[in-house]
Amino acid sequence: MRLLRALGAAALVVLALLTLGGCATPTGAGRDTPALPRTERERDDLIKAAQQILVERCLAGRGLSSKPAAGERREGGTDDAEDRRLQGALFGRGRTELSVTLATGYTVRAHTDGCLAAAQRELYGDERRWFRAQVVVNNLRAEAGLRLKDDPDHRAAHGRWVHCVTPDHGPRPERPAPAVAARCDRESGLDEVRARLEPALLDQVRAERRDQLTTYRQLRTRALHRAADLYAERTVPENREKGSTPS
Repeated sequence: MRLLRALGAAALVVLALLTLGGCATPTGAGRDTPALPRTERERDDLIKAAQQILVERCLAGRGLSSKPAAGERREGGTDDAEDRRLQGALFGRGRTELSVTLATGYTVRAHTDGCLAAAQRELYGDERRWFRAQVVVNNLRAEAGLRLKDDPDHRAAHGRWVHCVTPDHGPRPERPAPAVAARCDRESGLDEVRARLEPALLDQVRAERRDQLTTYRQLRTRALHRAADLYAERTVPENREKGSTPS
């Protein structure tokens, strides 16, 4: 339900996003295309908001909405069946059609028959390529972290850290107190080893995953422009009806 609430909130920001980027500019045939937001955060927000618009359209076509009606309750009681129906329509049902196994050993799976998948196809064009690229790119740091653990200097520093956090009498705590862990990070040299090795390992991983990074950037750019077009499709006709002129 947290995700459903977050999806609903995303739609509330779409009308403000492109105003941050500048005025609309004509691009032939009387069509106005808004300038893109300037910051990466604003661009991410625009894509998320556009995705939510597409999700709501898809759900509406199935007689559903992620936004509870006034006074409607979706937790417990007779609403459980409706929740399951909504979850299935949103995320898909049955066997997962998409799957990526990462270098870390984890496998990420997704459906292609839900409204989220349909929205991603509309924005990114190729859902399978986007799924694989974004899963790989979102886990580059985790892959670098796995390589860090295999480095001899890191293994030695981690051994010192374990000794540091283990009491003189008693077993090593599963989760040392934050202050103890921070002190031992410094005293064992683990902080220094991480700071020295992590950037180089992350650069190494990014170089090896260059093709996926390129795909990620290309498809994200496509989604950004499609999101801007979607905004224009929703607002330009409305503005013209009111007799307004884009700046």
